Amino acid sequence: MNTASEILVIILSVFLALFLILGIVLTIYLIKITRQIKHITQTAEKTVDGIENVVSHISSFSSPLMVANMIHKYIKKFTKGKK
Repeated sequence: MNTASEILVIILSVFLALFLILGIVLTIYLIKITRQIKHITQTAEKTVDGIENVVSHISSFSSPLMVANMIHKYIKKFTKGKK
């Protein structure tokens, strides 16, 4: 081999090593980010489940209360009309 080809092989080897190291580092960061995203989605899912439970309890409590309030209003109107 002559000098020019040896220099090209050295340059290509250095760039290959740099890209390999860069690929490994980026893969590690990608794994860390996906773990953080998984943790965030689990937290958001727990929060949504909690809010859903609260809303279902409130709606089950408010429906009978609203019906009773409407019946009370109609009874009040009916008794006022009779007097």
